[in-house]
Amino acid sequence: MQHIDLNCDMGESFGAWTMGNDEALMQYISSANIACGFHAGDASIMRKTATLAMQKGVAIGAHPGFADLQGFGRRNMALNAQEVYDICVYQIGAMLNVSKAIGAHLHHVKPHGALYNMAAKDAAMAQAIAQATKDSQEDLILYGLSGSLLISEAEKIGLRTASEVFADRTYQADGSLTPRTQPNAMIEDTHKAVAQVIRMVKEQTVVSTEGKIVPIKADTICIHGDGPHAVAFAEALNEKLKAEGLIIRAV
Repeated sequence: MQHIDLNCDMGESFGAWTMGNDEALMQYISSANIACGFHAGDASIMRKTATLAMQKGVAIGAHPGFADLQGFGRRNMALNAQEVYDICVYQIGAMLNVSKAIGAHLHHVKPHGALYNMAAKDAAMAQAIAQATKDSQEDLILYGLSGSLLISEAEKIGLRTASEVFADRTYQADGSLTPRTQPNAMIEDTHKAVAQVIRMVKEQTVVSTEGKIVPIKADTICIHGDGPHAVAFAEALNEKLKAEGLIIRAV
């Protein structure tokens, strides 16, 4: 039977703050991307989220981003390749040790926000992230935008990859995500988002905002946990994938 990974960005709060939807979402996903303190999260939240993931049988991933708390890591920053490598090694290392301390295994790395989107189109940044991932732990899997340089640069150095697609984001004709600054970047309708996911998984294509059919590879599906209907959407998507005969499990 065909299987698919369902991942979610998590641990994006601080200290004694509530963990938001994370606990409720864990039952519907197979991989958690845990913020490492630069764009969000802190040492306590990293431990709490990783422990919860381990208890629920959800794969633990490091979610490194730019050091931009105010902008939630979604603003572009002018870092050179060495600096990108350094911030990724730093954050992956933190998540590696948190995982080790609780008796868990770090499974993957997924860059966050602007770091992710810039690396999708910048070979030097993509290579720096891939090398940082491999140097941190050779068996880590790098999650990256399907068809992007993040995937191809990682494969060049022998790193395992997972091509990622997005449930609630629209796509451009070149396969890139519609920038969040545009009004049509997000898919608010649950039925449309679920239908897009099923098409991406079953047909390996997505329809762009311009109406073009774009080839796409879907190893893992990203859902966002910070929306007002995040848990209900995750449940609906989980149920639909299973109804289509798909097994939800980590890459």
